[in-house]
Amino acid sequence: MVYLKLFTFGIVTLFLACSTSDDSYQNTSTPINESLNNTGPNNNSNSGSSDNNPNTSNQNLKLLSLGDSYTIGENVCETCRFPEQLKDSLTAKFSSDINFELKIIARTGWTTSNLINAINTENLTYNYDLVTLLIGVNNQYQGHPFSLYETEFPQLVNNSILLAKGDKTNVIVVSIPDYAYTPYGNGNQNISKDIDKYNEFAQTYCTNNNISFVNITDITRQGLIYPDLVASDGLHPSSLAYSYFVERILPIAIDKLKY
Repeated sequence: MVYLKLFTFGIVTLFLACSTSDDSYQNTSTPINESLNNTGPNNNSNSGSSDNNPNTSNQNLKLLSLGDSYTIGENVCETCRFPEQLKDSLTAKFSSDINFELKIIARTGWTTSNLINAINTENLTYNYDLVTLLIGVNNQYQGHPFSLYETEFPQLVNNSILLAKGDKTNVIVVSIPDYAYTPYGNGNQNISKDIDKYNEFAQTYCTNNNISFVNITDITRQGLIYPDLVASDGLHPSSLAYSYFVERILPIAIDKLKY
């Protein structure tokens, strides 16, 4: 992972839990305000003490991440994508006798339709302890009608709940990154407006149904100011950007897994 040493900017630990119905989707590109250090945002060197670790009676906790290129980690290493970083961070936070198993169903270019089809063809069990869902950018990029997302996003959330032992509290929806703030997007505000529309719908749905929703879009809107947040392809988030995603997802994930 590349760490930023030549400048400082930080990260507001902002997550939007959908149980707070008064929150609205935040369209913001305000710089993150905490300073980075040389050990990076996901340094867990002080988290090994079992006294501070969450406890659970299970020996194996199963994680499932559903999505597209932002979940599979296009143009970053396998261990750099956010589901793997989340798994590693959870492993560091929990006691050593807990084993985390991660399954990823995602592919670059997938729309909501593709993901639904993939879930239907997989031989999945309905016993995942935590499910993350990040989907929709390719509906926008490929020019599909917004009504398709309005129909299929709720279907995917419901599928996620079923896979998470039928418990919606085991699901985390992650907002769609904004690729306008990459060399490829070149600051195109039409892209940003579209991404806002998708995220506003997703967050409203989550709020109304008490599903946890984490906003990471503002992180990606620093990509033209801080190029290290963009992968070498000039389009997707970097390993560093994904580490900031995990900073916001991790506290919620820990809370959901502490039972």
